[in-house]
Amino acid sequence: MRRQLRGGRPGTAGTGSVTTVEGTADGGGEQAPEAQLRRRLGRADLRAVPESRHDLRRLLRHWGRPGQSETAELLTTELVTNALVHTDRAAVLTATVGPRGLRVEVRDFVDHEPRPRAPDTGDGTHGRGLVLVECLADAWGIRAHGVGKAVWFELGADAA
Repeated sequence: MRRQLRGGRPGTAGTGSVTTVEGTADGGGEQAPEAQLRRRLGRADLRAVPESRHDLRRLLRHWGRPGQSETAELLTTELVTNALVHTDRAAVLTATVGPRGLRVEVRDFVDHEPRPRAPDTGDGTHGRGLVLVECLADAWGIRAHGVGKAVWFELGADAA
């Protein structure tokens, strides 16, 4: 089964999200449900940050233990914000929920690899994003593409 929900909120023409829900076969030939959010993020469009968080909340409404979806929202917010602020280019958010957990990936089209850094105490809230991802995710990383990279994190289905 495959179902796509397309949409966006007013003022988001061209940046609407696409949520795909489909069954995928596991190694034993049985169907394992998988839900996916895929959203194009417009160049430097910071409205996409709360909209992405809202779409992820909808995707995760029946997933995980208490507090787990809030952690996923926080980490996704950090990756989306980083991609839009530090690249000044468009990006793509993909979140996939499967039997083993959640994987969120934000792909941008700039080759520069981000690095976690100690936040500067005089710099307000800047510099904490990847440190939060590093501390709260079960796994995370950066994968190079022909053009750009994808920064991703995973949260296990049983993690709290």
